[in-house]
Amino acid sequence: MSTRTRPRRLVEPAVDDEGSILLLSLGYAVIAIVLILVCLDATSLYLAHKRLESVADAAALAGADGFTLTVEAGEPVADLTDAGVHAQAVDIVGAAGTATLVSAGTPDGVSARVTVADVWHPPVLTLFIPDGVALEATATSRNALR
Repeated sequence: MSTRTRPRRLVEPAVDDEGSILLLSLGYAVIAIVLILVCLDATSLYLAHKRLESVADAAALAGADGFTLTVEAGEPVADLTDAGVHAQAVDIVGAAGTATLVSAGTPDGVSARVTVADVWHPPVLTLFIPDGVALEATATSRNALR
């Protein structure tokens, strides 16, 4: 007489794990949304800084054109003054409307140096940075007529 035995199950039945995939999916979705929001804020910060650098560049370029032309020994000489650079920079920064002029002047009478500042506020995660981030950009432009 042979007795036949039933094959044993290799895997025991699992405890009720229904819904665990849903929790994992929700967790990954939350992580993905947070990552997208952080990338959005980082991109906004980058663009705000580039915009501020553009304003500083334009103001320095205009400031370099605020020279006084004189003739010395029969040669024309373009001299920059702090007042001339500042007047030109104020006009450009005022036209841009997004930045504040911190300083504008000429360190050597040939080049114009302009510093502008602004405050960036994140478009999405404002709770974490309520006061914003202070940005500052400095640009120098040299007069070509010297």
